[in-house]
Amino acid sequence: MSKQSIFGRIAQLAKANINALLDQAEDPQKMLDQMVRDYTNNIAEAESAIAQTIGNLRMLQEDHAEDVRAAQDWGNKALAASRKADEFRTAGNDADAVKFDNLAKVALQRQISSENEARAAEPSISSQTEVVDRLKSGLDQMKIKLNQLTAKRNELIARSKTAAAQAQVHDALRSIDILDPTSEVSRFEEKIRREEAKVRGQQELAASSLDAQFNELEDLGEKTEIEARLAALKQGSSPAAIGRGESAPTASTAVDEADFDKL
Repeated sequence: MSKQSIFGRIAQLAKANINALLDQAEDPQKMLDQMVRDYTNNIAEAESAIAQTIGNLRMLQEDHAEDVRAAQDWGNKALAASRKADEFRTAGNDADAVKFDNLAKVALQRQISSENEARAAEPSISSQTEVVDRLKSGLDQMKIKLNQLTAKRNELIARSKTAAAQAQVHDALRSIDILDPTSEVSRFEEKIRREEAKVRGQQELAASSLDAQFNELEDLGEKTEIEARLAALKQGSSPAAIGRGESAPTASTAVDEADFDKL
């Protein structure tokens, strides 16, 4: 019981996979075209069969008409022979009268035979006529269905092409969506942003380094001014001389704040 269940599931899974592969392989336009071709071929085969049936009916009708004409001809011949026999009997020629009476009987017998054949064919002709009428009606319905199928095929192919075009446009739009972080455009934009940030960092770093250089120059100038004024004081120069910033020998001396208390 368990093996049967497993095999059944395997068979069902295989069938599902095969159907899925077939669905993927199906081309709607090719499948619809094939349906139209198959239905057209079915109509051609039906027309051939109906034509054969109509041909058989026409043969029956022709045979029936021939039997009817033959019955009429044999009736006319029987009448002519009977009249001829009466003429000979009136003339006293009994031998010829009997002869033509016998001919009239033969003609009447053949007339009856033709009439029987004609009556025997009438039911077949009637049934065949009904069959042909039904076949013609069915053929007309098939042609109407073919026209409907062709129109539906054109409609579905147009819808399929429209859907494919819409899907293509959708894929194209999705591939260039700048808001999509996974898209190539967003990746390039992020790379450019990083490069711009790097440049701004370099500029900021260069600016801070330049400010430091200017600060060092200002500190150097201040130290130079201090040394110049100290030298002027030691030489007893006037404040004006100090103000003019006359140069004096410079010396590098470390000063302790406690030394000021000793003055």
